Amino acid sequence: MTVALFVPAGVGIPAAHAVAALSLVVRARTAAGRVRLRLTLLAVSVAAGGLHHLAFARLSSSRADGLGEVLRLLSASGIALCLVLGVAAMVVAAADGGTTLVWLRRLLDGWMVAGSLLALCWMLLLHRADRSGDAYGSFQDLARVVTDVLVLGLVVALRFCLKRGERAATTVGALALVVLTASDMLRILPPAAVSWAGIPWAAACSLTGLLLVTVAPWLAGGTRVMEVDHHLMPVIGVVAPFVPVAVCVVALGAHTMVGGSTDMVLMLLAGSLLVALGTRQGVIHADHLRFTREATTREAHYRTLVDGTRDVITIVGLDGRVLYVSPAAYDVFGYRPEAQVGARLFLYCHPEDLTPLTRAVEAVRREAASGRRGPGRRMVCRVRHADGRWRHVESSVSHHPRGMIFVSRDVTDRVVRQTQLERLAFHDALTGLPNRALFADRVAHALRKETTRTAPPAVLFVDLDGFKAVNDSAGHAVGDILLVHAARRLQTSVRAQDTVARLGGDEFAVLLEGETGTRPSRSRDVAERVLAALTRPYSLAGREARVSASIGIAVALPGVTPQELLRQADAAMYEAKRMGKGRIRQHIPQPAGTHHSAPDPARTTAIPLQEPPQPQTQSPPPEHRHDAQELSAARVRTPAADLCDTDEDQGHSEALPQ
Repeated sequence: MTVALFVPAGVGIPAAHAVAALSLVVRARTAAGRVRLRLTLLAVSVAAGGLHHLAFARLSSSRADGLGEVLRLLSASGIALCLVLGVAAMVVAAADGGTTLVWLRRLLDGWMVAGSLLALCWMLLLHRADRSGDAYGSFQDLARVVTDVLVLGLVVALRFCLKRGERAATTVGALALVVLTASDMLRILPPAAVSWAGIPWAAACSLTGLLLVTVAPWLAGGTRVMEVDHHLMPVIGVVAPFVPVAVCVVALGAHTMVGGSTDMVLMLLAGSLLVALGTRQGVIHADHLRFTREATTREAHYRTLVDGTRDVITIVGLDGRVLYVSPAAYDVFGYRPEAQVGARLFLYCHPEDLTPLTRAVEAVRREAASGRRGPGRRMVCRVRHADGRWRHVESSVSHHPRGMIFVSRDVTDRVVRQTQLERLAFHDALTGLPNRALFADRVAHALRKETTRTAPPAVLFVDLDGFKAVNDSAGHAVGDILLVHAARRLQTSVRAQDTVARLGGDEFAVLLEGETGTRPSRSRDVAERVLAALTRPYSLAGREARVSASIGIAVALPGVTPQELLRQADAAMYEAKRMGKGRIRQHIPQPAGTHHSAPDPARTTAIPLQEPPQPQTQSPPPEHRHDAQELSAARVRTPAADLCDTDEDQGHSEALPQ
């Protein structure tokens, strides 16, 4: 209002047009594609409107013949460019982000709004436009109103083609055009009606509208493409074009009832609205038919994918009831899909796997209640097959509009193969006993228990005496049978919670936990029972074979490592073998600060077999002519050592996986 009071309208309004055009040009440089073209066309349109206002103001103050003709030409060219380029910019905007039918529907919506407003303006302002007696001036006034109304109708129609958070620019643009339309309509009214308290309301409205045009492109959605079509538009966006048409029909009926005259222009406007309304309905039906066909095609495509996949897709409500099961459920689980609808999800799950399943479901429920979507959950559980067997199923659980969706596949074969591989990696292939790697792991686990100080574990290191002779005379197959029988006798000689392992060749180890390792006498009792079991005759391939065993015992002391405990039992076993075989030797820890390079007979206790040991003066067999230090250094192995050892009693060896 202040600018309108102190700045002449012939200068202030063109200057405001120039500022608005400059703002649109600068904003266009930050955009690309059709958005840049749209903003550039609007900038030229606004600049042409400023040229029209400047020429029209000069025309009213100067009536020279030559200058008047030039000003009339500039004024008419300016308003024509303003109308054509403004409408063209909105047509370019309507063509963004949609099919031809969507683009045509947007244009028809714009014309329904604009045509209704034009009919109302024609009824209200026609008799006032001719009152001044200046036909050219009346034409210019009506042309400005027509320009504003046409662009306003397209802006209103396109406002709902953007998402809710991106409508600020079109909202402010529509408000600017409403203010500019009011300004142009005020110029048609008598001079007394366009000013109050000295304020030129027409100029004030023009300046306000142009200020809004300057700001609009910099708001949210100023450079966005019209991406939302009528399938995603809100209800108000679909109904909005019909509101001005209904108002126009009511106004036209009232105008006719009070005796108002109707001319050809009014009839053409009313007829064009009816044609646009009918065409729009036809376009909507055609677009709806296209959308339905596309939806049917997509549904058939996804149905083919769901029906053809081996994965079972299950949709479950938040209450835990099954809403949908894909046809693959019959091939995987043996159930008819339609028979599972309405069943409880937890009905077919193994009782031991209910906890992880419940946790996954509860996590998805919490995410759904909070309105956020997590990455989903992956889990493996056992599901009852129709034949009663339990199948291992791997499922991914994620959100679904109706609850949650499970994509499951049968991984039973994979789980079985993995179990077999783990067994091969940690068990002896011949006897089925744990191998050296698993035995070392169990020893380490036993040493980590809290009861280690009160009930320390003990390790028995067992080596078969005379196995080489049986293996060489009867063959490797008979030797393998002997090892299997020996392994079974070892297992039956200890408790179920104790661990029996084959370390390689004819070497075995036993881990005694709990009360057995509390006192040395308990460990020796078990060793004697093992020795008695192993020395009983073996019936192998119709012949009888006899072997004995050398056993070393080591009881865990505080701070001992698994490698040291195994090395102590191994050293005790070779001390028993050096003393004449068929004996039991127990490792006795030496005092701190002393070091021995070889096992000391004073550090071990010998228990003879049924037959007395050979005199110490007798020469040992050629195999045992090495001294104790050489035997200990050559034969003591850690769990990381080779799995196959060879000695004087070992003729059969077998490499096992660690």
